Amino acid sequence: MKTHRTFNFDPVPPSSGASSTSVLVVLAMLSVGCATTDPSRLQIEQSASQVSVFTASGQQVLGYHLRPPPGTKLVVESGGFFHPLTTPRGVVVTDFAPTDHPHHRGVFLGWVEMHGAKDADFWGWGEHAPIQNRRIVNRSITPTQNGFRASNDWVADDIVLIREELRASVTAADTANVLELVYRLRPQSDVTLSRWAFGGFCLRTRKDGRIGFYSPKGEASLPDPNYLKPDSDWPDAPWYAATVTLEDGKRFTAAVLNHPQNPPALWHNHRDVRMINPCIAAPAEVKLTNGKPLTLRYRVVAADGDVPTELLNRLAKEWSAN
Repeated sequence: MKTHRTFNFDPVPPSSGASSTSVLVVLAMLSVGCATTDPSRLQIEQSASQVSVFTASGQQVLGYHLRPPPGTKLVVESGGFFHPLTTPRGVVVTDFAPTDHPHHRGVFLGWVEMHGAKDADFWGWGEHAPIQNRRIVNRSITPTQNGFRASNDWVADDIVLIREELRASVTAADTANVLELVYRLRPQSDVTLSRWAFGGFCLRTRKDGRIGFYSPKGEASLPDPNYLKPDSDWPDAPWYAATVTLEDGKRFTAAVLNHPQNPPALWHNHRDVRMINPCIAAPAEVKLTNGKPLTLRYRVVAADGDVPTELLNRLAKEWSAN
């Protein structure tokens, strides 16, 4: 049986470096096959600790945290995560530092067990690798036409294990808000991502409502996976979505699209934990080579109402051609 995979590819060109600044940037609003929420523009506001994207009417679409916000129950020292992410009607779909898993933080990236120049857990569990003095540290933010680029270092005891270049693009429309992410991860030494059922890219959604999971085949009836058993994860698919019905009757859908050029993944989608997690370390451990970038591409969709199957299928099909 295959026990590990090594990735030595670089499909996305590096971004140019730029320094951080505090600005208000106006962004053109894009279309996802429907009328936009406003015919003019989006706005992005940047502070020393956060980047926030708003519609022209002032409704927040998302926030990207450069460092952990003070005075919260978050138990990790890392920034580099998105919360809140909202639907076109302003319903927040992400959860942050929930009581059951206080290391979960909206939309984030981090593996639970990494071995390299230092051992590290950037996911935040702390059972099989250290979380103390393990931080994802922002080095710069650069506005782009429809989002931003971020440069982050994954640091363990002051040693940089991975240099991350993130390209984030935002689309806001009346049927869905779409966040497109391209992570380019360059190891600074050989790094092994140990095999686990969970870890990597994750969307943590809210727990205050009834949940159902969907895929391109319809409603998913698979049992919840076991976090200790990678083979119990769900099979790979272009996308999975969670639809949540809140106590007030409002319903929203949060979906993750997995690009076909990403490494093979199994999905740790869990109804009780409320996570959508395409895990590249579930099929087998992953070995990253010093200086050889790993590129990961994901789309996150936030919509009001029932799962927009047609839209998700179209976004996945169009994306796979790129």
